[in-house]
Amino acid sequence: MITLHDLYKEGNDGVKEAVQAFGARHPLKPDQPDAEPDWARAEKHFTRLIEVLMGEAAPSPLSKSRDGRVRRAENEARDLLLNLSTVAGYLYPICVKQRRPLS
Repeated sequence: MITLHDLYKEGNDGVKEAVQAFGARHPLKPDQPDAEPDWARAEKHFTRLIEVLMGEAAPSPLSKSRDGRVRRAENEARDLLLNLSTVAGYLYPICVKQRRPLS
């Protein structure tokens, strides 16, 4: 499964900006403006996002292999980062779940 680091390294300028924006939504110190990203937490959330998408991805008529499903989920996760990177204050569903208090 692709990592945020690999996505950044292999991506074009738009993808790199989207990865940076995703990292910025996972600050080490949420109470401080312009805090450094918590890349470990961002990576966990990105991996979980891919896993959720992989579970939801419709099987391709061309390939029923797990690799095809993983690739589609990775592409969908990348596209989601690209589409939401400029939406101010957006919290990804994975992040919202993590912030909910445990009952």
